[in-house]
Amino acid sequence: EGCKDSENSCIVDNRVVLKIIKHYQEEGQGNEVVQGVLLGLVVDDRLEITNCFPFPQHTEDDADFDEVQYQMEMMRSLRHVNIDHLHVGWYQSTYYGSFVTRALLDSQFSYQHAIEESVVLIYDPIKTAQGSLSLKAYRLTPKLMEVCKEKDFSPEALKKANIAYENMFEEVPIVIKNSYLINVMLWELEKKSAVADRHELLSLASSNHLGKSLQLLMDRVDEMSQDIVKYNTYLRNVSKQQQQKHQYQQRRQQENIQRQSRGEPPLPEEDINKLFKPPQPPPRMESLLIAGQINTYCQNIKEFNAQNLGKLFMAQALQDYNN
Repeated sequence: EGCKDSENSCIVDNRVVLKIIKHYQEEGQGNEVVQGVLLGLVVDDRLEITNCFPFPQHTEDDADFDEVQYQMEMMRSLRHVNIDHLHVGWYQSTYYGSFVTRALLDSQFSYQHAIEESVVLIYDPIKTAQGSLSLKAYRLTPKLMEVCKEKDFSPEALKKANIAYENMFEEVPIVIKNSYLINVMLWELEKKSAVADRHELLSLASSNHLGKSLQLLMDRVDEMSQDIVKYNTYLRNVSKQQQQKHQYQQRRQQENIQRQSRGEPPLPEEDINKLFKPPQPPPRMESLLIAGQINTYCQNIKEFNAQNLGKLFMAQALQDYNN
């Protein structure tokens, strides 16, 4: 599609989109994820993605395979033929929007730590198969980048940084760029192609997309519930230990008063933190990722239901008109 370049946007060449789709069609099956490297350049704080290449699928038998060495050889070969070879991010397919994971967070942090403008492109083949291209670009927010640099994911650190699931990732607008010759060719093909009857787009039958999304959502809600139980257990242990420390201090104080009345020296000072080691707080980053994934599922279900409800209202209006 021809769009004007805008600031703070990600310019994606049409070849990159086709290569990502082709990669999934050749190697992606079901919930299997395919990944690859994005190449391009940074122009005036704007990222332009001009090429990409996939990570090869390798099995456990390929123990000697080195992904880093493979990437370096690919970029060296592209440089020899005068193709953009700057590493500007990576791409990944997703299964019903299931991409908010710790693996994605760690990978994107390493890319973004090296090149600030780096992005991850998320391609949803299931949505794309329903008739509309689903390709989104994300970056980690500056707040989350600082937390990841410190590697402190305790509840206090996340609260101090004011990190919530809503401000972990920021979506970058995508502009898909075609050359003028490609636009002319598409226009000619559109004129020559016969208009297909797409009656299935008006079908009122609900696909299994909604059921699968709800099942994945319930699984994540169960995980969140278990995580909340762990955190509540931690809070109870902290409260219980505080009571024990208070009781211990009161006993020592009373014993010192009795020793003083008998003319005996007070008890020696002790480090109370060594006697009562504070319980280790559970890491909260997993909870934030689960909450972010739940939010993604809810957005997908909302979009899907909005389309279905629109068709139902349209069908009801047509039925009332015919009657």
